Amino acid sequence: MLESKLKNYIQLHLLIFIWGFTAILGALISIEAMSLVWYRMLLASLFVAIFLFFKKKPIYVDRKTLLKFVLGGTIIALHWLTFFSAVKASNVSVALMAMSTGAFFTSLIEPIFFKRRVSKLELFLGSLVVIGLYVILQVEGNYLAGIIYGLISSLLSAIFSVANGLYVRKSNPEIISFYQLLFGMMFITIVLFVTGKFNHNFFILSGSDWTYLIILASICTAYAFTMSLKVMKVLSPYTVMLSINLEPVYGIILALIVFGEKERMGFEFYLGTLIILLSVLLNAIFKNREMLINRFQKK
Repeated sequence: MLESKLKNYIQLHLLIFIWGFTAILGALISIEAMSLVWYRMLLASLFVAIFLFFKKKPIYVDRKTLLKFVLGGTIIALHWLTFFSAVKASNVSVALMAMSTGAFFTSLIEPIFFKRRVSKLELFLGSLVVIGLYVILQVEGNYLAGIIYGLISSLLSAIFSVANGLYVRKSNPEIISFYQLLFGMMFITIVLFVTGKFNHNFFILSGSDWTYLIILASICTAYAFTMSLKVMKVLSPYTVMLSINLEPVYGIILALIVFGEKERMGFEFYLGTLIILLSVLLNAIFKNREMLINRFQKK
């Protein structure tokens, strides 16, 4: 049992490393954010479809559930669109810093979905996030567009995660993933048609772009999603949540290695990012403590 947990813990950190590498690929791929997201969702949905085919899993869902998946797919498409827009408008470090505010947004959104009050602790930790962002904006104002895109992406990610937490209770996670990726791709297709960007040039990509897109769609999307489900069956939610907070750290270190001087930021940027990550870490610790106390009282 201990060996199994250790193996899955190592697997989890490999997945976090892969997720951190997503932003690197976004910077390496030369096409604009909307085209990037369309190709990512198209290829990833194909990979998941192949997985479902070989596993012989039925993909039928009722109309009401299908409509929920349409909404979920649209949200995740907008989340990725704004995330890669943040990468293109600034750099990897700024985009990942903004994405680290996800726990703060989740703490504000969860009470709406689950009809509970926002706790004083969550408001305090949220204020730390605001302070961290203020410190960063004082010296990195030229990256304002990237920060705004990143914050919108973080908010959409929080909405998507909380909503999916409700969907997954009634549907198979692989089925959810397939339909949301498919509907997200269809949403982007409509936008591309309306804006007149769906033309001959859209399908002309360099060899390196195709390589990076296939890695992004297969390893960083389809594979990472499937493996994360297996890991979550063994490790506790607290362990998973606490470990995922390292994604910006891994991503920023990777960005420094891959892009060098382009990713080097001032001291205040890292101080502000540290304050944001501290709020996320404290949130995880206090939530775990609260969960253990409630479990003890029930016994």
